[in-house]
Amino acid sequence: MLIRYSGRSTDYISPSFGYGCLFNCSYCYMKRHLPEGLSISTNTGDILTAINNHAMFAVVDKPNQTHEKFVTYDISCNEDFALHAKHHDWKRIFTFFKEHDIAMGSFATKTIPHRFLEFNPDGKIRIRFSLMPQNISAIVEPNTAPILKRIKAIDDFIKAGYDVHINYSPVITYPGWKEDYEELFKLVDTYVNNKDKVKAEVIFLTHNEDKHLYNLKNNIFGENLLWNPYIQEAKVSQYGGKNVRYKLEYKQQWIQQFIDLHSEIIPFNQIRYIF
Repeated sequence: MLIRYSGRSTDYISPSFGYGCLFNCSYCYMKRHLPEGLSISTNTGDILTAINNHAMFAVVDKPNQTHEKFVTYDISCNEDFALHAKHHDWKRIFTFFKEHDIAMGSFATKTIPHRFLEFNPDGKIRIRFSLMPQNISAIVEPNTAPILKRIKAIDDFIKAGYDVHINYSPVITYPGWKEDYEELFKLVDTYVNNKDKVKAEVIFLTHNEDKHLYNLKNNIFGENLLWNPYIQEAKVSQYGGKNVRYKLEYKQQWIQQFIDLHSEIIPFNQIRYIF
């Protein structure tokens, strides 16, 4: 029942409704801990009670970049909640947030949960559609929803009553990455009509040594994109993981290049945070 502070994508991270993922993305941090399978919590009511109790006493200055009014909770930090929706009592969970005076739920996804369109959460559920260039997505996140379909789904979910943001994550750099993102941003500009309602978050790649070795051992594609010691540096995570991230001198340049390109093509898509 641990509720962890976040402050980036959301104010807090809720206890896990699910642990694991049935996708097989080569960069996935969740796969470092559970390479195969999925666990689903059966105590949904207890989790919702914990969120309720926490929200009633949470001290969060509003407005902030996560939301102008509500205290936000990521309900899908350890899974793709939308992908696994059939295993969850998702309507009960969504109804809890819809009716709550303070708390709002949020999750990122690489699928298009059409069944969610039958439910109107009145803006109290935020879906963050993860986007990256399609040619890279095909390699590092196989069998996920095509990027263009994710983009085209944005307006559908806004119309259905969801708060929809874009999750540019992970941003992977390689020769030609800026040209690929230019094309991606133009697709967003072309196919998103509710331009005043869609914000963004941007997270550059962090990879993991154990996941790197696992990928090599199991012939999982993408390591030539994810593991490049010449431009990466070691970083020990707060949980002791041996991670690598882009070297600071490179990352600072690339972040600015991303912001400049993004601002030029889709300035309406306000970046809430980037790192």
